Amino acid sequence: MKKFNWNYPTTMWVGENRIKDMTLACKNLNLKKPLFVTDDQLVNKKIVKDTLINLKNENVTVEVYSNVKGNPTGTNVYEGVNFYKEKKCDGVIAFGGGSGLDVGKAIAFMSGQTLPIWDFEDVGDNWKKANSEKISPIIAVPTTAGTGSETGRASVILNEKTGVKNIIFHPKFLPSIVILDPTLTIDLPPNVTAATGMDALAHNLEAFCAPGYHPMADGIALEGMRLIKKWLLEAVKNGSNIEARMNMLTAASMGSTAFQKGLGGIHSLSHPVNAVNNIHHGLSNAIFMPYVLSFNRDVIENKIVKVCEYLDLKDKSFDTFLNWVLDLRNNLNIPHKLSEVIENNDFDLDKLSKMALNDPSTGGNPKKLTLDDMKIMYQHSMSGELF
Repeated sequence: MKKFNWNYPTTMWVGENRIKDMTLACKNLNLKKPLFVTDDQLVNKKIVKDTLINLKNENVTVEVYSNVKGNPTGTNVYEGVNFYKEKKCDGVIAFGGGSGLDVGKAIAFMSGQTLPIWDFEDVGDNWKKANSEKISPIIAVPTTAGTGSETGRASVILNEKTGVKNIIFHPKFLPSIVILDPTLTIDLPPNVTAATGMDALAHNLEAFCAPGYHPMADGIALEGMRLIKKWLLEAVKNGSNIEARMNMLTAASMGSTAFQKGLGGIHSLSHPVNAVNNIHHGLSNAIFMPYVLSFNRDVIENKIVKVCEYLDLKDKSFDTFLNWVLDLRNNLNIPHKLSEVIENNDFDLDKLSKMALNDPSTGGNPKKLTLDDMKIMYQHSMSGELF
């Protein structure tokens, strides 16, 4: 596989075995002692150990922080910041899936701030409260093809006191260098490949359907969906297919790049069940997708026809696209109903609906959403009944 260097939306080094260029990335950013941030499962894997050995052999001193959970918390971030300062680090290598990347980016950001992290929630101009000169450099290395956090300008962090997932935003959350290496994703099990791939689809789809004028985001989102249509099933069925893995990594980065235009109801419904019920974000996005599509049908039907045309689906109609999504989920063994992953007695409709309505993604939905709308979509997702 050829190697490529891109410069949009940031410096991106793309191709097989590009992880070996990590030392060069550190040198380019003048990092002498980076903090390597990853999750508590990945830290003991061979890909992490090999990367750390390579850095050590090139005389790069690395400290490691790995107390990161699947739905990362403010505690994870503050522990990492304290460790960063204690070890006198000068930058962050964020390595892993969405949790490792989000925490790594947040540590780099908060290492130079005096206000609490929640003061920088993505509301209004909160980001302007930050000291932009004190944000540390970030190298991002995704090991899953889903969140696209490596090309995002935000981190999603759970506030344990409120039980709410907050989107923390600043333009300098965008990493300085991104390494997309498909060899790092080969060992992902099929169910994780499926869920993260559906996460990438949700990002591209909601970005394309979001209202507003952003032709660049629309173009990226369309091509991202085409890559997912072509390669996701292959990546799940044949995880050693480097070409499939590379294209899924690319599609994930494209989704995050595109959703600067906006997200919508899929994410609004997902974030509360991720926070309260600890459901994997990609899995919940996959479950909610057809219900939100159906709810928004009357305002997105023309856009979905354009998606059908670009994806070269046989019939160009909303129903064709909806059935494609349903068939894709079925082939990926994604549950059709939320009740298949959450017990009824653990499902607090009123609480979750209020959280969903207040989620920052709600404003990007193509149709204005009310509390009753959230309740209806949750109820449909639990029963399995489409609109």
